[in-house]
Amino acid sequence: MTRLSLSRRLFVSAAPALAVAGSVSASRAADAVDPRLSPRIIGNPNAKVLVQEWFSLTCTHCAHFATEEFPKIKEQLIDTGKIRYQFHDFCGDRVGLTAAMVARSLPEDRYVPFLEALFSSQMQWAFAAGGDPMQRLQQMSALAGVSATQFQSISQDNVFAEALFDQVKKDSDTYNIQGTPYFRFNNTHYDQDPETYEKFADLVAKAS
Repeated sequence: MTRLSLSRRLFVSAAPALAVAGSVSASRAADAVDPRLSPRIIGNPNAKVLVQEWFSLTCTHCAHFATEEFPKIKEQLIDTGKIRYQFHDFCGDRVGLTAAMVARSLPEDRYVPFLEALFSSQMQWAFAAGGDPMQRLQQMSALAGVSATQFQSISQDNVFAEALFDQVKKDSDTYNIQGTPYFRFNNTHYDQDPETYEKFADLVAKAS
């Protein structure tokens, strides 16, 4: 799988906008206890292998993995109790950041279905010619039960945005993430990209 190296550059370019938008200090954002920032993990809590994925909802490679490979991984590895799977945001732009904020604002049992809906229709809401992708994201959010007022409140929540963005930056610095999707298997990153279910399963076996 070819990683989206552009994600890192977009991630850096979003920083000034967030700094201007934030009406509170970064330290206050970091100190805030927000359940929306809690880990998003599915699967058997006693599974021997924890797989972590860093993704952006506006990354086309992430969308390919989510739509083509993840369903098989979920059916054969997650639902069977062989692995735990943790989702990490690695937002590449403001639209992707807002999408992540909306996803994390949903009840946890609707988190993964919303990700799946966004990835499966990514070209329509994120990259369609003409119009405003943020408006199309609002329409997608409405299908998940988020009202226009709620969407506006979430998208303008600068404390939440700064805290999520700070976590992305921390992960980027800690793991030297060069693009998305990025994976760790039991906290180990392998040079081999898990671009197919078979390669993914091989890395799970190696991590076991």
